[in-house]
Amino acid sequence: MSAKISELVALLAQLRSPEGCPWDRQQTHETLKPYLLEESYEALEAIDNQDTSALKEELGDVLLQVIFHAQIAEEHSEFTLDDIASHLSKKLIRRHPHVFAPEQHTEVKSANDVAQKWETIKKQERQHDTTSPSALDGIPKIAPALQRAYQVQKRASKAGFDWTSSEPVLEKLREEGQELYTAMADLQKQQSASPSRETLASYESRVEAEFGDVLFSFVNMARFLKINPEESLRKATNRFASRFQYVEAKALETDRTIGQCTEAELDQWWEDVKASESQEPDRHTSS
Repeated sequence: MSAKISELVALLAQLRSPEGCPWDRQQTHETLKPYLLEESYEALEAIDNQDTSALKEELGDVLLQVIFHAQIAEEHSEFTLDDIASHLSKKLIRRHPHVFAPEQHTEVKSANDVAQKWETIKKQERQHDTTSPSALDGIPKIAPALQRAYQVQKRASKAGFDWTSSEPVLEKLREEGQELYTAMADLQKQQSASPSRETLASYESRVEAEFGDVLFSFVNMARFLKINPEESLRKATNRFASRFQYVEAKALETDRTIGQCTEAELDQWWEDVKASESQEPDRHTSS
């Protein structure tokens, strides 16, 4: 362990000691969950912005969370930071036999070969589990919904459960869209007929289910297009936010709010900012 890492571990131990910080002493694995997620997202944003200075800081915050969890675990005699590092080292060696035992794995020559070998090794690891192994084991249910759907579909595909081309995927998307349209139409009919709360709830539940199927099909199409849906939607949201803030600023220049502007004005400003983006080829896609 490097001297700086050892210093961080000592600092966390001091913060958690009876003479340390009251807030830090109160924290548990559960209470720290939102901070681990928040710091990870902030690191991703720094990467999107190509801001290496911010990335250095945000990765430090992520590292802090790792050390914090390790300190809590050590206090309960569960595991230590060294245990984490040892487990990770063994995993890296086990999953990279072509690097650490190249004479035994001469068939691995390309990145695609590595990916296939990686999946084979992970499958072998899951088979050592005492419970019934599933291709979907290890995908956290708490993951963002789009990302989890993407990972579930990738795992199912690698297990042999998939279409062989994008055409049936597109047809499935059309089918799910039609089913959503039908469910919405049926709900509207029920709403006008003043049904019981239970009846209305069942139709609302059907709309929600069909909407979920549409989203799931969109994720499947993204997978066939080799697009990460989580990344794609995040970047699209960033573009919308940037454009919206431009429109806000234009409205402010006229001493009005967006709600006080005409639809024609809003449309024009929106098209203006889109046009300005297209004229900046070096502009990062996430902004």
